[in-house]
Amino acid sequence: MEWKNTADVVIIGGGIIGVSTAYYLAKEGMENIVLIEKGTICGGSTGRCGAGIRAQWGTEMNCRLGIAALDIFEQLDDELGMSVGLNQGGYLLVAYNEEEFETLRKGMVLQNSLGINSRMISLKEAREICPGLSADDAFGFFFHGRDGHADPFLTTFAYLEAAKKMGVTCFRHTTCTGIVVEDNVVKGVETERGTISAPIVINCAGAYAQFIAKMAGIDIPNWGERHEIMITEPVAPGVCPCMLMSFSGNYYIQQRPHGSIICGMSPEGHPEDFEMKTTWNFLEEMSRTLVRLLPRTKGIRVARQWSGMYDMTPDAQPIIGETDVKNFYHSTGYSGHGFMLAPVAGKILAQHLAGKTPDIDFSMLDYRRFARGEHIRESNVV
Repeated sequence: MEWKNTADVVIIGGGIIGVSTAYYLAKEGMENIVLIEKGTICGGSTGRCGAGIRAQWGTEMNCRLGIAALDIFEQLDDELGMSVGLNQGGYLLVAYNEEEFETLRKGMVLQNSLGINSRMISLKEAREICPGLSADDAFGFFFHGRDGHADPFLTTFAYLEAAKKMGVTCFRHTTCTGIVVEDNVVKGVETERGTISAPIVINCAGAYAQFIAKMAGIDIPNWGERHEIMITEPVAPGVCPCMLMSFSGNYYIQQRPHGSIICGMSPEGHPEDFEMKTTWNFLEEMSRTLVRLLPRTKGIRVARQWSGMYDMTPDAQPIIGETDVKNFYHSTGYSGHGFMLAPVAGKILAQHLAGKTPDIDFSMLDYRRFARGEHIRESNVV
């Protein structure tokens, strides 16, 4: 592909956030959009994620983003002309103590006020939803049937192909080496292949976004956090058709449509860690958790395990908006939930850049909120 020295917009990062942003910018009528990716499309956090989609959150902003993303996901096949692999088996949240139960109950009240029909359910109903479940030690359960999962590869490539049809240019294996800034205004990006002059630059670099920001003299309090995942061989359907999740229990588990069970948990201490290594400790602990919760999984084989990156912020909510460098924007810090929020995140930033009023006011997600002490911690994170 012929190199471009100029663009109207440059997007850094070829994961779901960058690709969806490119698509919605093109849909808004913006032209000459260039996306650069240091590796392959969907080769970073997006391609390594658990692929869940939910509206059950503990903060109003994440609830609004979550339900809006669900609305988009439900019609995305038709819009993009390709399947995204959407499967809505619901999310079943498990509380193991009174404090967590009350937190989830308050979250349910908030969700209901925003039109999200989550509800408290009994152990009996939980077992009807998740037939293989053994959770006699649980304090309570909450469920939202529209939640589910999609295929991160299918979704990302569907967005990319639709964006390319509208003129978006994508340069793979193109590492950003610098941000060009003059008089505190962004002027473009430097790469290993050459410089691209552009009046607007958007940082969608995921777990590496803080390093891209630093190139422009901007400090954001993000850090990359390694999370491990494993997947089993395919087994008979119906063991765990929903996403089974607990925040105090530190797990998420779901059965894919073809029968494999995918599951993960957060690392102890939440350290900053960019190594994509895997460990025996995770494999052993996750396997014990899986068999304890779903006894029918005893004896099945683990097919493989891998690691992916969470792009964390101090309040586990994203950073969206312009920085102190004019026309240098961020869409990052999704704290492990970039895939599920990407459709609405890309859409609202594109609306803003097109001069429209975004469907959701994201001004509170300004990165300066941390310095102001205005951030509210999202509790519903594994």
